[in-house]
Amino acid sequence: MPLEVEILTLFPEMLAGPLAASIPARIQEAGLASIRVHDLRAWGLGRHRSVDDAPYGGGAGMVLRPEPVAAALAALRRPDSTIILFDAAGEPFRQHRAEDLATRPHLILVCPRYEGVDERIRAMVDLELSIGDFVLTGGELPALVVCDAVLRLLPGAIESSSLIDESFTSGLLEYPQYTRPALFEGAGVPEILTSGDHGAVRQWRLRESLRRTLERRPDLLDGRPFSGEEARLLGEVIEERTAHEADDTIAEPPDDRRGVP
Repeated sequence: MPLEVEILTLFPEMLAGPLAASIPARIQEAGLASIRVHDLRAWGLGRHRSVDDAPYGGGAGMVLRPEPVAAALAALRRPDSTIILFDAAGEPFRQHRAEDLATRPHLILVCPRYEGVDERIRAMVDLELSIGDFVLTGGELPALVVCDAVLRLLPGAIESSSLIDESFTSGLLEYPQYTRPALFEGAGVPEILTSGDHGAVRQWRLRESLRRTLERRPDLLDGRPFSGEEARLLGEVIEERTAHEADDTIAEPPDDRRGVP
């Protein structure tokens, strides 16, 4: 069965272009997923289709009212639905969550606007997600991020081999990649990648994944279980790093300012 995605938004035009191009478009054309974008104002209140109001207790901005969201969810929800609200206080969106959502049959994504949502809306959803520690004007961009991350994981969406060594799939950042030309502005390609030794290439890639993760995202290594090979290679990377730092310290001239007036 194809994955079905419903997106509730006040700005459908923000979603149309990205979802109609590249991999998301091809996935939908192949029948692996269907994405339907709904204007939340269709469930708005009164003649003006109102969806927001001033916050109780005062303060700047407007707050998304609960009634339009409740009505929209009542129309779209099914027994197999997973309802997601995008919110700065939500669970940080990670690859493991994308993999989980790719197994669900029906997703409803709620894109808030204004200063936030009425607190009672939270009781209507199954999951709250955040794509980072920064503030956006609405949930449309997070919805696109989640759709892109989830759709490409669907069986048949892209070559399965392309998913194996990606960043975060194994809990590590991806190794460096190279293509033609072999020499560019004095920078070459590691000889091992052109050696034809597939075992050596695999080990080099694993070592460089560990090195890059240690340098750029050491938090990903905290508490991560390592295979024997990974532990050995990581130990080599740490030894190389320590030796390099020691060499830099020795090479730095002493700051001896005695006798300087």
